[in-house]
Amino acid sequence: MTVPVEMYALTCGEITISYPSLRSTETGMLRVPVTSYLIVHPHGQVLFDSGMSPQIYDNYDDYVPEYAKKDRQFHFGPGEDVAARLQKAGFDPTAVDLVVNSHLHHDHCGGNSLLPNADILVQGRELDHARKQPDDTMAYRKADFETGQHLRTLDGEHDIFGDGALVCVPTNGHTPGHQSLRVSTEAGTWFLCGDACYLTASLDDLVLPLNVTDSASTLTVLENLQAMRNNGVHVLVGHDPEFWKTVPQAPDRIA
Repeated sequence: MTVPVEMYALTCGEITISYPSLRSTETGMLRVPVTSYLIVHPHGQVLFDSGMSPQIYDNYDDYVPEYAKKDRQFHFGPGEDVAARLQKAGFDPTAVDLVVNSHLHHDHCGGNSLLPNADILVQGRELDHARKQPDDTMAYRKADFETGQHLRTLDGEHDIFGDGALVCVPTNGHTPGHQSLRVSTEAGTWFLCGDACYLTASLDDLVLPLNVTDSASTLTVLENLQAMRNNGVHVLVGHDPEFWKTVPQAPDRIA
């Protein structure tokens, strides 16, 4: 029997970044959404990724390194952080029980501290990797993930509530400890990719991003995602602006 869960999509700002960094055959720049998902389960509220930190607009000069000011543009201001988005959709940020971070890049865990009662679920190898990185790049900002919240480190696949409704699935490649989230609902199965697949086009033709930590693993993950989609799973790619226009936004439900 499928557990009754509800799923909602939240747009937490946008970034204009290098198109080849998302898809190696492209040129120029692309403006992409920063996404988050709220899943309401009978045993608790779970957020998949928390978007960017308010430090981007509150403390831009100190938070954003000089190189990042030259190679990207942030379209993100007050009212667009994950807590504000939740409140606007009628949800209480203090009621979020768990945050599943796909990985610990700044645009996926920057809102963690805005969810004060949530434990953080992250793959152990991702946390280990993040802690070894310099703190002066936009990739890993320790202020985003060393928040004092309880970090629950995972080792591989993890069934969050033990009923098959929400399962963390390793999708290494973009980073060493990247994970995605499989959500089983009465309306079908959904797979929240995070950065395992940025764009629908790459899900179609398996073109890789320009920069990945492991090309072979990234390709294997894309092949698996393509097979899932062919078998009827709803694959929700990470940063595709055209795809995102088709996704219902909270307070409307995806499922």
